[in-house]
Amino acid sequence: MRPMKKMLRGELDFYILVGIVLTVLLTSAFMFGGSMYSVRNIQSMAFQIPEFGFLALAMMLSNMIGGIDLSIIANANTVAIFAANVMNGTWSMGLVGPSRIILALFVAVLTALMFGLLNGIIVAKTSATSLIATLGTMTLIQGIGMAVTGGSSVGEIDPLFAEFGKSIFLGLPLIFWCFLMASLLLAVVIGFTSFGRRLYLFGGNPVVARFSGINNEKMTITVFLLTALLSGMAGLIILSRVNSAKVGYGDTYLLQTMIVCVIGGISPNGGKGKVMGLVIAIILMQVMSSAFTILSLSPYTKKLIWGIMLILVLGLNKELDNYSSRRALKASMKKSI
Repeated sequence: MRPMKKMLRGELDFYILVGIVLTVLLTSAFMFGGSMYSVRNIQSMAFQIPEFGFLALAMMLSNMIGGIDLSIIANANTVAIFAANVMNGTWSMGLVGPSRIILALFVAVLTALMFGLLNGIIVAKTSATSLIATLGTMTLIQGIGMAVTGGSSVGEIDPLFAEFGKSIFLGLPLIFWCFLMASLLLAVVIGFTSFGRRLYLFGGNPVVARFSGINNEKMTITVFLLTALLSGMAGLIILSRVNSAKVGYGDTYLLQTMIVCVIGGISPNGGKGKVMGLVIAIILMQVMSSAFTILSLSPYTKKLIWGIMLILVLGLNKELDNYSSRRALKASMKKSI
């Protein structure tokens, strides 16, 4: 019995999240019935989750080191713009068919890593906080995308790549399976490798991490490279789904990624969080978004609800932290008596 209580106290925020998700799922089933959980709507939600999910994974990594990456949306859009220019033949260097797609993917990965390296170097090598640094690079990256496109969308991509964003495998979109595989891989890396242990230690206490032999600057750059790579994946998925790329697409995702990280138990102060909690929170957000669509809520009402949710969850997390601190203090006092 005692081990069970200890486990529940240690993962209290996770079990609260699971309870909230179950409540929302049951309430949605009661209110909307078949319209919410029809095959068509489930597939529709599964098509929308990956692009947002990859961005949320990127934001999670930056939060886990006590930072934030405001450039993830700009990164995704500009990577998609570069890839689209290759796939529509503008920058293809005469390549056609699968060779053109391979070149586009190479350009996309290289572009994402360059943006991530820029973020990492600025944060690691200067005294600028990640908030200020990525705010600046967000503006820079958006400017690059605007200079390339002139503000218009880039389309007419290779039909083979466009088909990737529409393909179904085992009843669910192929891009959804890609998101699940990426989440599983990231969960294994964070939870069962030395990199994951260093990530938690560095995010929780950079000073202790440095005295433990961890290269903090290298860790910072590595995390922002991974963040940029995940953002680039989101950009490619967006490109495959909508067959075009444009500056400013998905700007509302930035606030939602912050909310889903907080709901998923990712501490904005660093050193805490699991991929499983984030994935559950993403599903919760997608179900709520689908419910908002069924209710025909305006975009302004949606933003109001997301903002209220963020404030409430931050307050709840603060109370949970205080509760854990009080429990730990009581336990230490009992041992000292």
